[in-house]
Amino acid sequence: MASTAADDTETRRRSLRPLWRLAPYLGKYPKLVAGALAALVLAAVTTLTLPLAVRRMIDHGFSGADSAFIANYFLMLVAIAAILALASALRYYFVITLGERIVADLRGDVFAHVTRLSPSFFDTAQSGEIVSRLTADTTQIKSTVGATASVALRNIILTLGALAMMVVTSPKLSGLVIAAIPLIVLPLVAFGRSVRRRSRLAQDTLAAATAYASEQIGAVRTLQSFTNEALVTRHFLGNVETAFQAARQSIVARSFLTFVAIFIIFGSVVAVLWFGSRDVLSGAISPGTLSQFLLYSVFAAGALGALSEVWGELSQAAGAAERISELLAEQPAIASPAKPVALPVPARGAVTFDGVSFSYPVRPDRAAVRNLSFSVEPGQTVAIVGPSGSGKSTTFSLLLRFYDPETGTVSIDGVDIRKASLEAVRRSIAIVPQDVTIFAATVRENIGFGRPGASDAEVEAAAMAAYADGFIRNLADGYDTQVGERGVMLSGGQRQRIAIARAILRDAPILLLDEATSALDAESETLVQAALERLMQDRTTIVIAHRLATVLKADRILVLADGEIVEDGTHQSLVARNGVYARLAKLQFEHGAHAFRGAAE
Repeated sequence: MASTAADDTETRRRSLRPLWRLAPYLGKYPKLVAGALAALVLAAVTTLTLPLAVRRMIDHGFSGADSAFIANYFLMLVAIAAILALASALRYYFVITLGERIVADLRGDVFAHVTRLSPSFFDTAQSGEIVSRLTADTTQIKSTVGATASVALRNIILTLGALAMMVVTSPKLSGLVIAAIPLIVLPLVAFGRSVRRRSRLAQDTLAAATAYASEQIGAVRTLQSFTNEALVTRHFLGNVETAFQAARQSIVARSFLTFVAIFIIFGSVVAVLWFGSRDVLSGAISPGTLSQFLLYSVFAAGALGALSEVWGELSQAAGAAERISELLAEQPAIASPAKPVALPVPARGAVTFDGVSFSYPVRPDRAAVRNLSFSVEPGQTVAIVGPSGSGKSTTFSLLLRFYDPETGTVSIDGVDIRKASLEAVRRSIAIVPQDVTIFAATVRENIGFGRPGASDAEVEAAAMAAYADGFIRNLADGYDTQVGERGVMLSGGQRQRIAIARAILRDAPILLLDEATSALDAESETLVQAALERLMQDRTTIVIAHRLATVLKADRILVLADGEIVEDGTHQSLVARNGVYARLAKLQFEHGAHAFRGAAE
């Protein structure tokens, strides 16, 4: 099976088949395609009429020394040139517009597809690699669909037309040129495969370099803190140099291909001219006929020579199309069922885990949770505590249906979430994570991300409820202040309050809090905690908690260890049990140990 897959992959790499992936996009714009083809044919036909005019001018104009006749033919040539110029301009307009349009659609489709892929895909894929396919590879395709494809079609039409007219003009001389075609086509195909492989290698290596650069730039403060600028630069330059060497090998192959093609083509033209001159001297053909045939042979030679270069560019584009096709072929591991079951309206917010076991795809031999069973009643607050790696965050991922359990069910309001619409499940949940995602946009846009389409008044009301309105209005442009990439213009507490405002604006019946105050100073924690308490009112809340205040106010506490619930109860009962929870309390809430003892008494 593996060898068959490898053979299939190698076959694809040796062909232009991936470019057929673009055919549906061409079909969406029949007018542009028709216009481009019409302009191509008109330009080619106009070009092919030139040798006919030249022959008549040589055979009839010069022989009779008729200046009027020659003048009329030159006027006709000017008219042909005008038609050719118009056709070329129209070809450029239609083809380039078509290329831009198709690539815009392709980028949109690739991005939309990527946003719908399951988190399991991103567990192993690098974001920089994906961005490279979305930008560099689509740019390569744009060049092909635009200029390269039109040049290829124009030269194919010119080659076929010129060959046909050569046969009509002189079958004998045509045999010499046609005999040379296999000598051109065979190296074209052979070297095209080599170009294809090397182009794919160069694109893959450059994508790896892009991914590495994206990662390092995103962590530039850590990079500079450890003074590793020289280290990461050497690593990046190594990848870039590898990509250059692969590209250079591709260029060498294309250069040699161009040399072979042009030498053979124009060598055959010289041979035709030599044989043709003998026929003129013997009176077998007229000078005008030889000139006509020579022009057609030059057209055919030039077109074939251009095709040798175009083939290399098409091979490069096929590599880019293959990489994009691989991305588009990825299917979400998690998807809505064909006939989803509707969640109850109005939502209650009841959550149930029933015998849930799950292992991450990247660690299939290690269970993240085992036989996990618990229920959270509507409006109840449940805290989940436990050491790192005990499965706390996994419960959130399963509830959000980023992954499906291997056994057991996760239900919202009595409906197995695998049977419900994925969008409906996630719309019923708001989350405030520990590592808040702040986008490089305005404060208003960041809060509005919680519910697209919310009015300015609703956004500001959510900010007030999150105790964020005060600091927001003190920013340079208030709610319209740009906060920078990942919110670097804001403090940790400010980012957390914007995340809380986002969750308030979402107004979902289920709230997930992932250690939302774990990295804040005392003053920021007080403000954030107050905002959280307002957010938790009348909502089913599940908290991954390390902080004492949140745990004390929870209706229930679940203690996880190695993916299993080992203790379940209230703060007082668990401290009194003197088990895992009590030990965690002493370790993690060291500064609040007296509060634990007081609560236990």
